[in-house]
Formats: sequence, structure tokens, C-alpha cells
Amino acid sequence: MGIVLANIIAIYRRELQTYFVSPLAYAIAGIFWFLTGLFFVLILLGPDGILAAVTDLEARAQEFRLEIPPIDVPYEFIKAFLDRMGWLLLFILPILSMGLYAEERKRGTLELLATSPITNWAVAVGKLLGVLTFFMTLILPLMVLEAIVLNTSEPAANLTIPLLGHFGLILLAASILSLGMFISSLTNSTILSAVLTFAVILMLLFIDLIAKVIGGPIGATLGHLSLLQHYNNMIQGIFDTSSLILFLSYIILGIFLTAQSIDAFRFQRQ
Repeated sequence: MGIVLANIIAIYRRELQTYFVSPLAYAIAGIFWFLTGLFFVLILLGPDGILAAVTDLEARAQEFRLEIPPIDVPYEFIKAFLDRMGWLLLFILPILSMGLYAEERKRGTLELLATSPITNWAVAVGKLLGVLTFFMTLILPLMVLEAIVLNTSEPAANLTIPLLGHFGLILLAASILSLGMFISSLTNSTILSAVLTFAVILMLLFIDLIAKVIGGPIGATLGHLSLLQHYNNMIQGIFDTSSLILFLSYIILGIFLTAQSIDAFRFQRQ
């Protein structure tokens, strides 16, 4: 067990270091921070943002002497911001995962990995943890900005929902990256890997719409497989063990399929 853990850590450190020396990774980080910063400002302070909407609603209530129920502004802001973040992952994460194995194939180092004493499971887990850690470094500055905004709210904001929402964001990212890693292990083309990952994740996000069309028990089963539905539950503060199980299932499935893909590659070489 100790040897397996040491192998996972070695692959994890190797994979993480490649992101911090890669110009593409820095370009992705810059684009991600620019877009999320834009969403942050527009959702909070934009002309159609939450603060403007609340101010307009209060003005109308005073004008027509109406009573309006209290509005949880921090909750509405976090929910809207994490919703935009979830959609942004659809475009960012396939680019992050596309080179996990495709680059190894292109450089000819995948055969070395496949024939090394390190198990395919350890390699897959280490690679997934490396890219997931890099993604988490991208969202840390955003969490600092959110904490500053929530700290100014009166009364104090309930931190349970933001924490649960970000936990859901990380689980969603890990699910997408795990499946993208498997697709990357099938080809030596990073572009093809990114496109296929985008298509698969798009289908898993919108599978609940297909389920509504089908209806019945089959539709209900398909709807339960929707990543978007379970992510939306978590950013709304709804914690369901079925959502946790679904995300973990996608993560384990991606790792399992990746290990089997590398086993098949090793068999072909033999």
C-alpha cells in the first residue's frame, strides 16, 4: 500500500509540475480568470446585476407601497456565480484534460508508462489529482473575492451554501477531468481529445432534457445521470447523498476506463 501511495505521489508531482511550466496552462488560467472576473462584476454590480435588481425592486415597492419578502442577496449571488462557473468548465476542462495521455502518446513516453512497474491505476489517479489540483489553484483567488463580498453583507451570510456549492464545483470538475482523461488515453491528438470530451460532457449535462422527452422509468433513470441536475442541487444548498455517489461514480469510471485503455495499449505493444 505504501509503494502504491508513493507511486501516486510521484506521478502527481510530475503532472503538477508540467502545468506550472506550460505556457498553455498559463494561457488557460488567464482566460479563466478574465471570464470569471467579468461574470463576478456583471452578476454583482452590472446594470442587470443582483444589487441593481434589488435596488429597483425596493424602489418599486416604496413607490406602490408594497411589502416585499426579504431577499437573500449573498445566496442569490453565489448561486448565479457558481452557475456561470459550471458552464465555463464545459469549455475550460476539456482543454486541461486533453494532454493527460495524448501528449504521452505523441512523445512516445506512454509505452514507458505502460511497461513501468507503476500500476495503471496509480498513474491515472496521480494524473487526475495533478490536473484537479491545478484547477483548484484557479478557483482559490475567486473564493477570496467571494469571501470579501460575503463579509460585507448584513446580516452575516450563511457560509454553508457557498462551501457546499464550491464542493459541488470541485466534484463536477473532477468528474469531467476523469472522463476527459479516459478520452485522452484513446488518441494522440490533443485537439480530437478536447472535442470528444466537450461532446461527451455536453451530452451528460443535457441528458436530463433527453430524459424529459423519453419519460417513464427509462427517462427517470437517464435524468438521474445528469451532471447538471446534481450540480444545480448543490449550488442551491441541497445536499443529497445520491449526488455525491453520482459524482464519485463518474470519477471512478473515468479512472477505471483509463486503466483499461492503457492495459489494452500495453497488450498491443506486446
